[in-house]
Order: sequence, then C-alpha cells, then structure tokens
Amino acid sequence: MGPSFDDGTSLYNFVVRDGNGVKGMVDSGLTTRIDKESARKHEQPPIDLSRLDGPEHDEVAVEIVRAAETLGFFQVINHGVPVDLLESLKDTAHKFFGLPPEQKAVYRSEVSPTPLVKYGTSFVPEKEKALEWKDYISLQDVALEYLRTSIMMVRKLLEVLMLNLGMKLVDPKIDALIDKKMVNMNFYPTCPNLEFKVGVGRHSDMGTLTVLLQDRIGGLYVKIEEDMKYGKKGEWVEIPPTPGALVINVGDMLQVLSNKRYKSAEHRVRTTNIASRVSIPIFTIPKLTEKIAPLPHLVEKDGIAHYREFTFVDYMKNFFGNAHEGKKSLDFAKNVDSS
Repeated sequence: MGPSFDDGTSLYNFVVRDGNGVKGMVDSGLTTRIDKESARKHEQPPIDLSRLDGPEHDEVAVEIVRAAETLGFFQVINHGVPVDLLESLKDTAHKFFGLPPEQKAVYRSEVSPTPLVKYGTSFVPEKEKALEWKDYISLQDVALEYLRTSIMMVRKLLEVLMLNLGMKLVDPKIDALIDKKMVNMNFYPTCPNLEFKVGVGRHSDMGTLTVLLQDRIGGLYVKIEEDMKYGKKGEWVEIPPTPGALVINVGDMLQVLSNKRYKSAEHRVRTTNIASRVSIPIFTIPKLTEKIAPLPHLVEKDGIAHYREFTFVDYMKNFFGNAHEGKKSLDFAKNVDSS
C-alpha cells in the first residue's frame, strides 16, 4: 500500500527532503492525471556539422542561421561528441536515479558535500499550478569530456550565428557569452494515471545556447514564435529523437543580442506512461557581470532597440524569481518603446 499524505507539506517532504523525488511517487503507487495535447513532429533533417569544415561551409552556415531565425531549435549530427559517450551518459543518468532515496538525498542542494553536484526535483507543490514531473542532478565542471567536446561545437555555432549578425567575434567575447557551463541530468519517471494535474512548465532558456541530449523516448515540444513552413505561430511541434544527434536551441541572450532575429522559443516536456525518460542539457551562460543589449548596428538598421541594456546577473535573478509565475523571462529586458 502506498503512502498517504494529509497535506502539501508531507507530500513535499516525501518528494524533496527525503530524496524520493517524483520517481518515488511512481514507485509508491501514487496516481495522477495529465492533460493531453496534440502536436505535429518537426521533421526538419539534422544539420551535418562536419560540412562546416569543408567546401560546403557557407551552405551549412545558412542552414544554421535559418534554423535560429525560425524555430530557434535544430538538431545536429557529426558534431564531434563521441556517440558512445552520449550513450554512456544516458546509462549513467538511469543508474543514478535508480539509486535508493537515501543515497540520492546526500546530494540534495541544501546539504550536498560539494557545490559541483546538486540533486533536486522540480516538483514544488506550494508554488506550482501545474506540477513538474521531473527529478534532476546538476553538475558543474563534471562530465568533463562531454563538456569539452560539446563546447567546441558551441563555439563553432556561435561564430556562425554572430558572424551573420555582422560581428567578428574574438575569443574573449565568445568566452564572455559562454563563461559558465552547467550539465543537468533530468529524469522523467513513467507518469501513471493521475489524480492531480502534473505538467512540465513552458519556458525559454536564459542563456546563450543550450545543447540537449535526448533519449529514444522523446517528449520535447517547442512553441512556434512566428508563422513558418512547418507550422503557424502559437502551435507546438515535437522535436523527435534522432540517433546520435544533439538538439541545439537559442537562448534569451542571443535573442536580445540579435534584436529579435534569433528566436529563443518557449518549450516544454510532456510526460509519458510508456517509459521513463532522461535528457541531458548543457546550459551556457554569460559572465555574471556581462552587459547585454542589442548590437548597436542592428538597432541602427532596424530603427528600434527591442530590448534595453542590462547586466546578466540581474536578468538571472529575475529569471529564477519568476520561474513559477508563468511570466515570459524576456519581458524583463523588453524596451518599453518596442512593440
């Protein structure tokens, strides 16, 4: 017989404090309900990054820019990250989240013996209207080989995107935009037949570029920001898993720098009752003290700055402060004179 909970506090303690996570809710036999929504698959083929180093460089650069300007999400293959490493990371994630609760609880954010490893859950019943069905572990300066090879790819992509904006990036500027890197291992347990509403919140990423490793289950959905060939504004499309591929998405900072040319799209994850799912994103963010604003020559060309200048640390504080309020993170930076 599964545990019973008299109030939200006892449920929160079971899930968060005791280290059970939402996986523990599933294992204990709790049931829940989730809203279903239909969405088409985004069938755009992955971009072959090996072609960036050959005679087809310009053609591939156009594909990357087009993807950043439309959906803001795209998949890449031949990216330089060993495929066997990707498979090993997914196996490692499943093994960690399969540990007994007391072993995972050692790394809870509040008590972890190292600031480089933090275990937690996005299940926050006192703050959320739609409860997130996800446990995670955040890793800083860990998973070094995955970070090293992925960041080499990120630098290439960032050079392409910034050169398209008319900016010749020198290394210090690239380093400033991707100063901090964090690897998350996200675990979405099989979601049973629910009694209370559970979902994964829609959001955009606050950083520069995000790299995402999906497993075969999938479940990543992206909101279309403007009418395009593959759908209309406001519709949601699924980014289907592709073996050996990584998903790249534009973050808020690139949308600001590009004066809205590049799209930092809202996205979410749908739970499933078929199988547990893991995803492993790398978030890249600027230096905390970095001043972010639309590039001046783009403002001059457009005749308007869609965003005001701000310091990244202020943006980050606002981002996390409003994480459960349903507000768009980019509203913080919006220029009052922009439509």
